[in-house]
Amino acid sequence: MQSAVEALKYQGDPLADAVIADLVSGGTTQVVNEVLAHFRDNDQPIPEDLPETVRRYLVATDAPPDWADLDRVASAYEFFVDDGVHVASVLSFGAMVNCYAQPRPSRVLSLTHRLNQPHRRLSETAQFVLHLMGRNPFGSGGSFVPTIQKTRLIHAAVRYFITRSGEWDIEADGVPLCQQDMLGALLIFSVQVIDGMRRIGIAVTDREAEDYYYVWRVTGALLGIPADAMPETLAEAQALNARLVEASYGPSAEGVELTRNLLSLYEDLVPGKAFDGVVAAMVRQVVTPEVADWLEVPHSRAWARTVGTGVRVMRLLERSEDRSRVATAVLDKAGSLLLGGSVRTLTNGQPTTLTIPSDLREKWLAAGVCPVAARGKDG
Repeated sequence: MQSAVEALKYQGDPLADAVIADLVSGGTTQVVNEVLAHFRDNDQPIPEDLPETVRRYLVATDAPPDWADLDRVASAYEFFVDDGVHVASVLSFGAMVNCYAQPRPSRVLSLTHRLNQPHRRLSETAQFVLHLMGRNPFGSGGSFVPTIQKTRLIHAAVRYFITRSGEWDIEADGVPLCQQDMLGALLIFSVQVIDGMRRIGIAVTDREAEDYYYVWRVTGALLGIPADAMPETLAEAQALNARLVEASYGPSAEGVELTRNLLSLYEDLVPGKAFDGVVAAMVRQVVTPEVADWLEVPHSRAWARTVGTGVRVMRLLERSEDRSRVATAVLDKAGSLLLGGSVRTLTNGQPTTLTIPSDLREKWLAAGVCPVAARGKDG
């Protein structure tokens, strides 16, 4: 597997890359964007008014791999219903920051002028995860397959323009947004989220952890990551995470700026100034001290005494969530950053809220944790 993983540094996504090359040469990119904007659900037929290369790509990528066990996918859905807010908290404070600890992907963001758009990246990540964690993400009633297909095309477009910008050395740095980067992101959003939840005292059973990783493994296949590069078990994935992802962490100017902008966004979303320090303290609780220092995450002594005591304190906050205003601010507000209550992206000055699958929204509303500002799948 090691040689397969190393080879991924020089591998893009041939299916999606061919589509982008064809669209750019034919000058039809805008037309395709307009058509795909209305292609949102798994049940929708593939639009007829698309170039043949796009239609072939959509047909070739519209189903999970044959080995995918949809019963296990359903088990992960139940886990997300129960702990989606806490998954979102760790995604917000840990996974996003750990992504910025990787100098190569951070440099890609700098070349696409997205260093100063943390709200957009957070919102896109949120929507991806929400569609992934719907009741039937890969089948009827779900919305995840078109999400993955569009994501692959976006990545291919980034590769196309960066490799032709004259600012990227493929021989030295590999392909931008290569499949190794995709595998690394998959491990951050799966393995590291489970580890982060346990680090802050959230109980996750071994079965829940395995099923959560399994859904991401199926997702990786749909993203184009070769099956032989993805570990089959969580334990193997944890070992690869340490060898591939954590070993790649390091300081970079781009990572520092991305992290600074992200923290500013979080602080703006938390009402008032009293809780500003808790944002940095939560980040330092979820990521390693070395990563936090590399990315210049501020120290907050007062909040570090509350949050930084680790598992015992966070377990207390979780138990007291319904009774403590402080606990609610730390846990539920953190989760709502990725569940759509306050995160908005600006497109021509217009706010766009996230779409939460209707079944998830109903369950979270009943539990009192779903942001009412976010739209359900049907509006």
